[in-house]
Amino acid sequence: MADPNNASPVNRDGGAHPTDARRRPAPLGVYDRPRGNGISEIEIIAIALSVLWLLGALVFFVFLAPDGSEEPGGRLQAVMTLLAVILPVGMIWVGAMALRASRVVREESQRLQSAISAIRHGSDGQQQGNRNGVEQNLSRKLDELIASVRKTENALAALRTPHEEAPRPAPAAPTPQPAAAEDQPALALDTQTSDTTAPLSAEDFIRALNFPETAEDQAGFNALRRALKDRSAAQLVQAAQDVLTLLSQDGIYMDDLRPDRARPEVWRQFANGARGRTIAPLGGIRDRSSLALANARMRQDPIFRDAAHHFLRRFDRTFAEFEKQATDAEISTLADTRTARAFMLLGRCAGTFD
Repeated sequence: MADPNNASPVNRDGGAHPTDARRRPAPLGVYDRPRGNGISEIEIIAIALSVLWLLGALVFFVFLAPDGSEEPGGRLQAVMTLLAVILPVGMIWVGAMALRASRVVREESQRLQSAISAIRHGSDGQQQGNRNGVEQNLSRKLDELIASVRKTENALAALRTPHEEAPRPAPAAPTPQPAAAEDQPALALDTQTSDTTAPLSAEDFIRALNFPETAEDQAGFNALRRALKDRSAAQLVQAAQDVLTLLSQDGIYMDDLRPDRARPEVWRQFANGARGRTIAPLGGIRDRSSLALANARMRQDPIFRDAAHHFLRRFDRTFAEFEKQATDAEISTLADTRTARAFMLLGRCAGTFD
């Protein structure tokens, strides 16, 4: 299986995904650089307090302290006096540094929040402006793919039933068996191409869920075409492509995620209906930025929310069928596909693993 690190989703017509050209969003100017480390009002206040304390100590010990003769404990008294003068100054500067650090953290948090808000607003504006165009483009590509599949089915049907294209024998001398065979198509009960198609193999199913690696990945495109002829696999592939396209609008790409791997036994428990903390290891996505953006999109965008829930339902049903015949190695390979990573990410947003 090819390395998924250099891959990208594809359109339903078998081409490279339109968002692959822009792997990262353009840098934003809202995340300004932090201000210089000049002297702020905190340092000014600390300097003023230190000077006042030292002046007060100087006035006390020089002008107000009573004169006394040298005593045996004079050195200890001098040390304690020095500590009494220096420690308050040190405490002042410790407090000043703590306040400065708190202010820096607060400013960084505000800038980060501004950057996230700008990314979210920019994504919403882009989606609103391009939604109609994207939907029309996807619809056109889907129609072209359906037409291509129908042409292929018709060609295969013509090759498998050549007797239907030949001229019928004269009615004066029909043979009983050919006549019965020719009468059968009139009942519209002949075997369709989809009924004679070989079952989808586990290897093709897994490769289709990972989508072709590049535009030259002929094996990936062949597996994707075979998966689109299988009704259950085609529904999952189309639902996965929808959510991958929507996630890419926020700059979330499955190749960038490195989820924690779960054991095949946990995946089998999920296929058998387990939910909640029992299957918590399946939610192995730890990327905080991707989780935050996906959660925000899930709450604010009803189209994204509907597409995500539809994808989760399709993945649940299709994986339950796949698990019955799959080996542990095949389950582990499927768990590393782009579709499985999208399931882990959206499953955490939807609370499937809570």
